[in-house]
Amino acid sequence: MTVKIFVPKDAAALALGAERVAKALAGEIEARGIDATIVRNGSRGLHWLEPMIEVETPEGRIAYGPVKASDVASLLDAGLATGGNHALCLGKTEELPFLKSQTRLTFARCGIVDPLSLSDYRAHDGLKGLERAVTLTPADIVAHVTESGLRGRGGAGFPTGIKWKTVLDTPGARKYIVCNADEGDSGTFADRMIMEGDPFVLIEGMAIAGIATGATKGFVYIRSEYPHAIATMTQAVEIAHRAGVLGTSVLGSANAFDIEIRTGAGAYVCGEETALLNSLEGKRGIVRAKPPLPAHKGLFDCPTVINNVISLASVPIILDKGPVYYKDFGMGRSRGTIPIQIAGNVKHRGLYEAAFGLTLGQIVDDIGGGTASGRPVKAVQVGGPLGAYFPRALFDTPFDYEAFAAKDGLIGHAGIVVFDDTADMLKQARFAMEFCAVESCGKCTPCRIGSARGVEVADKIAQGIEPEKNRELLADLCNTMKFGSLCALGGFTPYPVMSAMTHFPDDFSPAPMVEAAE
Repeated sequence: MTVKIFVPKDAAALALGAERVAKALAGEIEARGIDATIVRNGSRGLHWLEPMIEVETPEGRIAYGPVKASDVASLLDAGLATGGNHALCLGKTEELPFLKSQTRLTFARCGIVDPLSLSDYRAHDGLKGLERAVTLTPADIVAHVTESGLRGRGGAGFPTGIKWKTVLDTPGARKYIVCNADEGDSGTFADRMIMEGDPFVLIEGMAIAGIATGATKGFVYIRSEYPHAIATMTQAVEIAHRAGVLGTSVLGSANAFDIEIRTGAGAYVCGEETALLNSLEGKRGIVRAKPPLPAHKGLFDCPTVINNVISLASVPIILDKGPVYYKDFGMGRSRGTIPIQIAGNVKHRGLYEAAFGLTLGQIVDDIGGGTASGRPVKAVQVGGPLGAYFPRALFDTPFDYEAFAAKDGLIGHAGIVVFDDTADMLKQARFAMEFCAVESCGKCTPCRIGSARGVEVADKIAQGIEPEKNRELLADLCNTMKFGSLCALGGFTPYPVMSAMTHFPDDFSPAPMVEAAE
């Protein structure tokens, strides 16, 4: 019987040497005459153990990691093909504490299936949601998504069902589904993991969205820094076409839906939905004033649904298992699960999917294992470069949209970056302003000018020049940017700056400059 050995082709694993491991493994298998095949799966999300390879045994998959190419020979000597014991053996994959304690709905197949095998996808409950969708009316599908409580996982947390209903109710000769895969926040990689590890779930979610709203064309806008995701999604769309999942008759129904992959050009601001639309239309990626909303006049002035990858990838299970099943997870108005991406100075870096409600402390200390440096945690930034810095005093905050907003924070794309006590929060605040200045599209003055002035003021504080006056000026700049900017780039940059000033005031009181003695 042919043995299956799984070697991830996820970008994180590739960066850590997975390709070299796969080549060494293929060479040894051939040289030893072992009846085995290598499956290039996605990552399970345990990034500190990558490359983590698995072997399929009658008792389940056995994991090994982190594996180097130089380990391959000794692994095979120890009986890798039959799940043999080795210093790198981690045991049964499903029993690993980091995985076992998760609630994987959106990422149920990621790391398990061959990403480009539609038969593998079907064997693991794939396409069940779409099969159900083609039997329902558009209004019924929208009602399911609305009842599930699914909110946009890209950052704003806007109810997905309301957005879909708006597009469904808006007349238009042509409608579009646009998937925002311009994942540019620091510490985020969930979208990439789905596109590289389970691309068909995104295709299925987009097709369901198309049927629900009357859209017949979809675009996936992927950031140029994701070449592996672009390649995998391109191949997956072609496979879906050939299999009749996409095309003039979706799964043999009267519904038509097609998908096209588009690549961004490296602009962070194109993660903002209207700038993304301009980019898709071949224009400069600058923010549009609203109204009109994209749901009324979006891509090419047509009604358009814009959702991010995780939002769309969460839809198939809602149609398959029902809205009540999905809604049963979570807390308050935050329903379902959220893929939390743990990064920065932390022991257990990776993706952890769980129902809303875990506290920040549980995520950082229990799941993340504290800092990799072994030093105390000083701050945690949640929500990318525009997210607030939370001190340990706020670690009892539950992971919930409203709970974070109440503490002047935001969940955003659920990226968490951990800092130890060596971090200088004044430098972090300066970085936020500098990031905004570099990435601003330049359309509105508060963002374009405010961020540049913010850098200058932060530098003056660091130099001890009129620190009290400049702290007040920095706060005033933040207030202007927050309420005067056209989009979230300028509007949310004050969150990291003000949270740093509020929670870490000592870092904003450097020693005054001393005149050199004559």
